[in-house]
This record gives sequence, structure tokens and C-alpha cells, in this order.
Amino acid sequence: MPYTAKIKVTLRQSILDVQGKAVEHALNNLGYGTVESARIGKYIEVTINEQELLQAERIANEISQKLLSNPVMENYSFELEHVK
Repeated sequence: MPYTAKIKVTLRQSILDVQGKAVEHALNNLGYGTVESARIGKYIEVTINEQELLQAERIANEISQKLLSNPVMENYSFELEHVK
């Protein structure tokens, strides 16, 4: 049964998130003064046609490292779900 990898990519905390700062500023201007920070990231869903969970994890990890994120500037995490 295939898996869906739900991958989240975000800038590392040490990297200035210009888009996040713009959103934070706009929210404060709209009256949401309790918003202290905002960070922008990417969300990607990939279907992996593997039967074994460990193989699907390996593939999700590799594609996240090699293509979907820049390891110098970004972190990633993923969750795997069985496709129904």
C-alpha cells in the first residue's frame, strides 16, 4: 500500500525570514497585536509507492534533503500516512 509523505520545510531559526516579518507586520497593522512572530514555509505532499514503511521513510528523507529543501538554510520534517 502506498504512503503519502506530508513534508514541511521551514527556514532555520538563525535565518532571517523576510516574508514572515512582512506577515507579522501586516497582522499587527490589522489589529492583531498579540501575534508575536510569523514564519513562512513550504508544505509538499508526495505519494510514495512502497510497501515497507522504512523504505518510504528513506525515500521521503532523501527527496527532502536532495530536492525539496536547502540543508544550509532550511529544516524539514515529514509524516507518513497510508493511502486509503
